[in-house]
Amino acid sequence: MCYSTGVFFMPLSYWLVLGIGALLSFWASSKVKSAFQKWSQVGARSRRTGAQVANAILQAHGILDVKVEPVAGNLTDHYDPRSKTLRLSEPVYHQSSIAALGVAAHEVGHAIQHAQRYGPLQFRSAWVPVAGLGSNLGLILVMIGLPLAYSGSPLLAWIGVVLFAATTVFTLITLPVEFDASKRALATLERGGILAADELPGAKNVLDAAAMTYVAAAASSLLTLLYFVGQILGASNRE
Repeated sequence: MCYSTGVFFMPLSYWLVLGIGALLSFWASSKVKSAFQKWSQVGARSRRTGAQVANAILQAHGILDVKVEPVAGNLTDHYDPRSKTLRLSEPVYHQSSIAALGVAAHEVGHAIQHAQRYGPLQFRSAWVPVAGLGSNLGLILVMIGLPLAYSGSPLLAWIGVVLFAATTVFTLITLPVEFDASKRALATLERGGILAADELPGAKNVLDAAAMTYVAAAASSLLTLLYFVGQILGASNRE
């Protein structure tokens, strides 16, 4: 087993795991881009833009302190709970396509979660600093600690794994947050008559594709975590 304290000297198996994660991410990203491009070319019969729909849904839920503003880029839409700002990418903000309305309603779903103190969202927001520490320091400690583990000193590697696990927890708790926001979005679009019954499947297709990016991130992080655990246990069994 060829290890060094540098990441570039990790064994081939590590790069295989990394490659699987990259492929998952590429597949999910391609899927959401394809779905968004397809349904962004289909105009909603309501002719309302993403910004108009976002503001209407917020008002319908009595949420009057959230700003809706455009942000540069494509698929850069997000809700910032710290400033209570819902930022929609310019294609979503200005257009009235089925894709735009689906994405706008999804982001409003996060604002509604925040207003209603939705548990998983609160946990995810509180966990952000921990996850940030885990994704940086944790990975470094694992890289340094694995060679030491094969020398009979696995403690540093285990500390790194525990920190890295914080990132995995973050990707896993993100799943119910995103799925719930999409569920809220589709229900709101239907109840409010914003999209007709035959338009809803298009919005669902876009949101389902977007959800796959979070599933891919969680799967990749979990796979990497299990790989590190397996490597440390394998080193311990050699003693």
